[in-house]
Amino acid sequence: MTEGQHDGAEPVSDEARPRRGRPGLLAARVLIALLSATALVAVGVIWFNVERLRGNTNTTDALQQLQHELATVPNQPPVDDGATDILLVGTDSRTDLQGNPLPNGMLKQLRTEWDAGLNTDTLILLRIPNNGGQAFAVSIPRDSYVSIPGVGMNKINGAYGITKEKFEQQSRDAGETDLAKIERDSDEAGQVALLATVQNLTGVHIDHYAEVGLYGFYLISQAIGGVPVCLLNATQDKDSGADFPAGYQVISGGDALSFVRQRKNLPDGDLDRIIRQQVFLESAVRKLLTAGVLVNPTARAGMVDAVRKSLVTDPGLDILGLAQQAQALTSGNVTFKTIPVANSNGRSPIGQSIVVVDPHQVRQFFTSMVPSSPAPTGPTSSSRPTAAGPATPEIAPAAYIAEPASINGVRCVS
Repeated sequence: MTEGQHDGAEPVSDEARPRRGRPGLLAARVLIALLSATALVAVGVIWFNVERLRGNTNTTDALQQLQHELATVPNQPPVDDGATDILLVGTDSRTDLQGNPLPNGMLKQLRTEWDAGLNTDTLILLRIPNNGGQAFAVSIPRDSYVSIPGVGMNKINGAYGITKEKFEQQSRDAGETDLAKIERDSDEAGQVALLATVQNLTGVHIDHYAEVGLYGFYLISQAIGGVPVCLLNATQDKDSGADFPAGYQVISGGDALSFVRQRKNLPDGDLDRIIRQQVFLESAVRKLLTAGVLVNPTARAGMVDAVRKSLVTDPGLDILGLAQQAQALTSGNVTFKTIPVANSNGRSPIGQSIVVVDPHQVRQFFTSMVPSSPAPTGPTSSSRPTAAGPATPEIAPAAYIAEPASINGVRCVS
């Protein structure tokens, strides 16, 4: 509607504007003006905050290094496969981004102890079609037994840490004394190994990388004011510090870490932990995008601080674009899955507890997620592989209830 017109599009004189009998029209114009102004302010504030987040994000060149190394290697996944594929990594690092050990007081809040090693306990490949269709968030079990470049067969959660440790030793043996440089370069070497391992396993070209450690997870969950979750049953686990009642609850900080790290006293152990991580991620993104977190000064400051202290991405990751794409998580246009496994209770040649996977089957699983897949009409769902025996993409979802109980719109899990 243009200025000077009402619903019938007839000119309205200045004298006619203050006449009685048109309060509805005046109120409508005022409401439209207020909504427009509010929308502009909201967009401006979100843009400003995303720019602040972008300016405070730590970056790694690992993805560029990997693609450079693979440039002359035949049979690599196509770069343009119709989707943006982002590897989301959660590590159990007990150091800050400079490699300094976290103080004992902070470790206590994180409900853990000092450990010089590093594992990637959360691996999720987020596949967002370029055509706006159905998105997928696919978890890879931490104990998946796979081939790691330069290491051989091992658990996938060790790809980063084992390679990092080897690089550190090689650097010291070569006479390098700059500890900051060793830390930075060894991190990148570990990230390259992890990226190569995931890309080889899935057959998917990874476009972007995002990593957060225990400390960052702790800070981010607090900055957004906690994350709503729902449990079907009360549960405890002294190893992770979990102690939760059944039902709906909002968790942050140490509780949030315990929620996503617990695997003991769950019906399907690590597979249930994966479901926990998926549900937490879905709920956290929904709250971030729909609850006005980015326009809250306190939450905004906390987010910027958490990102500065803990988040690592590749330089090409557009946080604003990712935030816009991530709205699929709040609209029900995403499906959470777990790669198919042949045996979730396997044993390695040296007796390690492992998850046995078939790389060929895993690649077929990802190939089935074509960009032209129609968007779902119902709520989001999760799937997990069968506990034993060969699994296929077609039968893997049947092992999990597609629409579990929920409270206050939050899906309830074990």
